[in-house]
Amino acid sequence: MGVRIKTGDTVKIISGADKGKTGKVTKVLPAENKVFIEGIGNRERHMRPNMYRRGGKKEIQVGIDASKVALVIDTKAGTTSRIGYAKNDEGKTVRVARQANNREVK
Repeated sequence: MGVRIKTGDTVKIISGADKGKTGKVTKVLPAENKVFIEGIGNRERHMRPNMYRRGGKKEIQVGIDASKVALVIDTKAGTTSRIGYAKNDEGKTVRVARQANNREVK
């Protein structure tokens, strides 16, 4: 079905080395099933010098797998939820939070 997380969502990491951290999604790559979260996934890349640039270290950000994050539906309590899709009263498809009894997600 693809990634149900969108750019601008607040997510919580549910597994891995950064488990428990929250952040805002800056970029989503659905083809690779990756999400980029601000402040998480920063690495250093060692660059070889060539004719166009000097060598040294370069800061990069790597994405984490979308299955390792959950959408935060209440920022004060920090509760998370899985995401589904449903039709609203106007017939438009909207995202809903499963753990919140299918409440619409903004």
